[in-house]
Amino acid sequence: MKHHSLTFRAGAGAFDSIRRQGFDISSVGTIAGASGGAKWLVLSQLDRAILQNLVPNMTAPVHLIGSSIGSWRFACYAQDDPVAAIERFENAYLTQTYSERPDIHEITAKTREILAILLGASGVDEILTNPLFRLHVLAVRSRHILASENRWLLAVGLVTAAALNALSRRSLGFFFERALFFDDRDVPPFFDVSGFPLQRIELAPGNLQDAVVASGSIPLVLSGVRGIHGAEAGVYRDGGVIDYHLDLPHSAQESLTLFPHFYDRIVPGWFDKKLKWRKPTPGNIDRTILISPSAEFVSRLPNAKIPDRTDFVNYSTQERETAWRSCVAACEELADEFNEVMERDRLAARLQPLW
Repeated sequence: MKHHSLTFRAGAGAFDSIRRQGFDISSVGTIAGASGGAKWLVLSQLDRAILQNLVPNMTAPVHLIGSSIGSWRFACYAQDDPVAAIERFENAYLTQTYSERPDIHEITAKTREILAILLGASGVDEILTNPLFRLHVLAVRSRHILASENRWLLAVGLVTAAALNALSRRSLGFFFERALFFDDRDVPPFFDVSGFPLQRIELAPGNLQDAVVASGSIPLVLSGVRGIHGAEAGVYRDGGVIDYHLDLPHSAQESLTLFPHFYDRIVPGWFDKKLKWRKPTPGNIDRTILISPSAEFVSRLPNAKIPDRTDFVNYSTQERETAWRSCVAACEELADEFNEVMERDRLAARLQPLW
C-alpha cells in the first residue's frame, strides 16, 4: 500500500460535490488559516505550491480568513509577490534569536520586527488593494481581568476561562469578544458569525499591522495590543483563543474553502485542545477541503513532530534552527504531492470525509 504524505478531507457538501463533479479551482471562495505558531513551517512549501499553481486560476474575490499565524501567512498571500513574502517571513522566523531569558517585551518587539520584514516597504498597501484577495484577521478583545498585563491576574483569568470552557464553549464570551478586522470591499461569509460577542473593524493602513500582531499575541507570551485605530478601546490578543481552527462559516453559497492545516482535524478553540468531544459545527465546514500532512510523513520529520513553540525551550538556538530548516526542506515533498494531485485531477479519488 502506498504511503501518502498528504491527507485530503472534505465536509459533506464539498465531498459530495467533488466526487460527483470534480474539483474546479475557480469555485474556491475562501482560504482558511488556523492558529499554531511555529507549526506553520510545515505548511510553507504547501503555501508556495498553492500560490504558484492554484491562485493564478482563482477568480475574485477570494476571502482569506486567519487567526494568529494564519493571518501572518495570509498577509504574505495578499502581497503583489506573495512567494517572496513567504520567503522573507520564513527566513526571519527561522533565524529569530533571543536572550537567555527573554521577557514578554523582548518577544513582543521581535514579533514586530519579523512582521516589518514580512511586509516590506509596501506590503500594507498591496494587501488592501489586492485584486484577488480580501484579507480578514481574527483577534479577541479581552474582558475583565483578562485585560490585565499582571501575570498573576492574567493566569488566574485564563485558568478560570479554561475551566468554564470545558463546561460550555459559549462561556468564553464572558472573557473575550471576537474582533473581526475585515476588508470592506466584499462581505465575507463569516461577517455575521454568531456564538460570541462580535466587534467588526475595517482594515486600513493605520491598523493592519496592529491587527496582525494582536491576532498572534498569545496571553502571557506577548503583550496585548492597545490603541488599535478604529477599534474599541481595550486589550487585543490572540484570535485563536476563540477561533483556534476557525469554527465559523467558511464558505458562501456554492463556493469552496481551501484549508491547508497542520492536522487532519479541527479544534474549535485554544482551550479545546484536550477536549476530544469538542467538534466544529458541521455546517461551518460543509464546503471545506482540509489538506494536512499525514501521520506517516510527520513521523519522518526531525524529532518526529511538527515544529511548535516548545522548541524554543527544549532546544538550543542552533538545534532549533537546524531542526526547523530540515523540516522546511522535507516539506517540499508535500508541495510535490499536492501539485501532482492537482495536475492529475486526483483530488476526488483522494478525498476522505471530514466528520
